[in-house]
Amino acid sequence: MAATGRYETGSIAFRRLIARLVESTAKFDWELRIVDDDQLNAYSSPEGTIYVGTDLAGVAGQSKGLWAAILSHEIAHVVRRDWARRYLYQKSLERDSAPAIVLGDPGMPFASWTESRTASADLGHFSRQLEIDADRDGLLLMARAGFHPHFVPALHHLLHAYGSGAAPSSLYAMHPCWEERDRELMDAYVSASIEFERRWPEWYASPGGDPPILVFAATPTVKKTSSKEWEIQIPMRCQNLVGAVEVVLRVGPVSGNPKRSLDQPPESEQRLVTGCTSPLTTVIFKLAASSNSSKSTTYPAEVYILDAWGAVLGRVAVPKLLH
Repeated sequence: MAATGRYETGSIAFRRLIARLVESTAKFDWELRIVDDDQLNAYSSPEGTIYVGTDLAGVAGQSKGLWAAILSHEIAHVVRRDWARRYLYQKSLERDSAPAIVLGDPGMPFASWTESRTASADLGHFSRQLEIDADRDGLLLMARAGFHPHFVPALHHLLHAYGSGAAPSSLYAMHPCWEERDRELMDAYVSASIEFERRWPEWYASPGGDPPILVFAATPTVKKTSSKEWEIQIPMRCQNLVGAVEVVLRVGPVSGNPKRSLDQPPESEQRLVTGCTSPLTTVIFKLAASSNSSKSTTYPAEVYILDAWGAVLGRVAVPKLLH
């Protein structure tokens, strides 16, 4: 379907990004389409059509900056012709890179097979690098078009919170996990931010407005401080925060989707409000241990970070608790 009505914000960001491309990209037939897809997915065709799933469009909502983070990455794939790069690299692996392993006596009839794991790992590494490179080009395109680069990590942490890309990366993965992306893009964030600030010294007046709140948690540390108490330490990074965020520790059902998890009654729940007075902040929860020492039960637990309106900014799993 066309990106109109409730998706018009996406069309506005899309037109703004396309207008900042160099003239050599005019040969592409640019179009934005919305598709019914519950996988938080976006992809592009070689001729310039960008497809965004309805669930991902819902995550972007009415934020031009989040739409720009989604679309700039796909636009970069098209401009760079990454579909052709991946196809040609895969063909070269099939033709040249896979070693043949011979079984049996060379003088006798034998069976042979091609070792595919090395080729799969090479293709995975190549594909992940394409994704990182598209991120880098997309960040600069966003800066030129007036969208703060911080919308990219904000999107990454939203997608991680909603379960997309939460699994750790592997040698054979075609896409990097969000932690890997943010780690690889540190220098690109700085370069794109400098470019944005040069063009838009008054951030609020830019097409994307002020940068988003960036508050996310690293893996919590769990330790038992006594026979009756657990201590859970949650390291947090905070940027662009005005006001406070709420940190919620929930012990109980875990669905992988914040909306569904937050609707389910937990075994226990604790909430703390923090203003993140420094870029690195640690939030500490105390959790009572089970009084029944004869029987221990493992409980799943998660930490959610909510903004002032109760919207999810991030989510992180807590190591298993014996309760």
